[in-house]
Amino acid sequence: MSKQRVLFVCTHNSARSQMAEAMLRTWGRDRFEAFSAGTEASGIKPETVQVMNEIGIDISNQSSKTIDEFRGRSFEWFITVCDDAQKNCPVLPGVAHAAHWSIEDPSKVTGTPEERLAAFRDARDVIRDRLKLFINAGGHAEVPAPGPTVLR
Repeated sequence: MSKQRVLFVCTHNSARSQMAEAMLRTWGRDRFEAFSAGTEASGIKPETVQVMNEIGIDISNQSSKTIDEFRGRSFEWFITVCDDAQKNCPVLPGVAHAAHWSIEDPSKVTGTPEERLAAFRDARDVIRDRLKLFINAGGHAEVPAPGPTVLR
């Protein structure tokens, strides 16, 4: 059985899409190939690396990429994880399914370092819960809330 290829997209490819890529790669590696990109690349936030390490996933070797790097590749799923990316990023040709998971941007949170980390943990946990449903459903987005919303 071939693996389903999934591309997660957010604006900067610095937090949410990186988390989703790493979690799906770790927990669904036997059934999925995970990738992430942004409408622009700005580097991975240190808080992203830290909160992923807290759950035993090392993303220190991942890099921030743009969507342009994935043009011409085929994917079963194109999942936007931020509202800006959904509005500004067209679905790539050849993608079988698209979904949008509206997840708040933790990098926009201001405050103490602990308050910022809490926002990154919250985003991580939302993504974790959605991915568990996605993986358990065998890569079908038609799962009950808080699962993804199918766009087509």
